[in-house]
Amino acid sequence: MTDTYKTTRIAFIKARWHADIVDRAHDGFLAAASRLLPGATVDAFDVPGAFEMPLLAKKLGQTGRYDAVVAAALVVDGGIYRHDFVAAAVVDGLMAAQMETGVPVFSVSLTPHNYQPVEVQTRFFRDHFVKKGEEAAEAVRQVLDLNAALGKGSAQAA
Repeated sequence: MTDTYKTTRIAFIKARWHADIVDRAHDGFLAAASRLLPGATVDAFDVPGAFEMPLLAKKLGQTGRYDAVVAAALVVDGGIYRHDFVAAAVVDGLMAAQMETGVPVFSVSLTPHNYQPVEVQTRFFRDHFVKKGEEAAEAVRQVLDLNAALGKGSAQAA
């Protein structure tokens, strides 16, 4: 096993709305990270909903302990309000967190227009979130490798 990622720490934030779906992103991330980022530590953090993710991402980035932060949520149209303003605020907040802290932040926050909690859709999104978690692990690996090539190293070396 390579030691390339042995000091790498990644924070994974999970929104609790639709946790049965969102947690699949974490599962997919961990499975892919074991192959792509061998030796890396992944710490999971739960927040009530997507809206709370950007502030935690910023706080985690400011600690200096993390090389990357991943945030996962399922933001759906509740029928009473439009979900697009929540999704936009979350993505803007996650971008601001990475720009302010210098720690890359990755979003696995999906916003389907027509989600209904019926078995066929729930099963589809559970499977989809596994794939998105795997894709996030690959994106984290790519960015960490790029940072290493640019001489940024790991958070622990900073």
